Amino acid sequence: MKKQHQADLALLLVTLAWGISFILTKNTLDALSTFNFLSIRFTLSALTSALIFYKRIIQLDKDTLKYGLLIGVIMFLGYATQTLGLNYTTASKSGFITGFSVVIVPIFSALVLKKAPKPAAILGVVFAIVGLGLLTLDSNLSLNIGDLYTLIGAFCFAFHIITVSKYAVKVDAINLAILQIGVVGILSGIISFLFEAPIIPTGGSIWTSMLFLSFVCTSGAFIVQNAAQKYTTATHTALIFSGEPVFSAMFAYLLAGEVLTGRGIMGSILILSGMLAAELEIKLPFLKPKAQVQDMDT
Repeated sequence: MKKQHQADLALLLVTLAWGISFILTKNTLDALSTFNFLSIRFTLSALTSALIFYKRIIQLDKDTLKYGLLIGVIMFLGYATQTLGLNYTTASKSGFITGFSVVIVPIFSALVLKKAPKPAAILGVVFAIVGLGLLTLDSNLSLNIGDLYTLIGAFCFAFHIITVSKYAVKVDAINLAILQIGVVGILSGIISFLFEAPIIPTGGSIWTSMLFLSFVCTSGAFIVQNAAQKYTTATHTALIFSGEPVFSAMFAYLLAGEVLTGRGIMGSILILSGMLAAELEIKLPFLKPKAQVQDMDT
């Protein structure tokens, strides 16, 4: 198996973990304020990761520190706005709006990384965004304050994917991931102490969700993402992440008994079709450059 395919498979597992995180986060926010929740989740994750990879941490260099701080601030803004949004909007709407980063990444990737997406990837993005709409949008397309927060978060997550693709190849990917997680934990803690009344939760179910979110959806997911993005493109990464609402809907059914509508099923099929179109780099005649088609005719 090629390294890019291994990386894409790893990112798919990350997407699976993040799919369940919407439900766990939504439930945990009933007991904790936004930044209190984020500070515990990310601080616990950063400390655990640093202990596991302490031999790498002691070899931290200036470039990794610089890039880690930059990407960490971007990631903090993404999670802060997304989590704030979840207080005022539904998990399914949040999933779609966050998935809007699928459209944002190829556009800004072409500008920042100077890597124009392949025609098959563009086709996949179109399928994915239509599928996301069918899966999560209802007839009311207006944005409430929660939707607006989440939309800002989508832009932040898009820039997070792009900056990881740009800098993960230059430094130690694991150290880069741990630094990002630590920055989110520290900034969340500061804001929580300034504007909230932070507490340490005591409920067993809350800690079960918190530990899963910290170790699986944060430490494991971001370390894998940073390592995997060395071998795949930002557009592929964003497209794979577009499967997040599909997994979110699946876990919503398993854990909360929510049932997908016909539109939701069609949306899921379109998202998976979009992922396959990019992953298999399907070549369609009408997507080929003109010169290339002429060459085939000669």
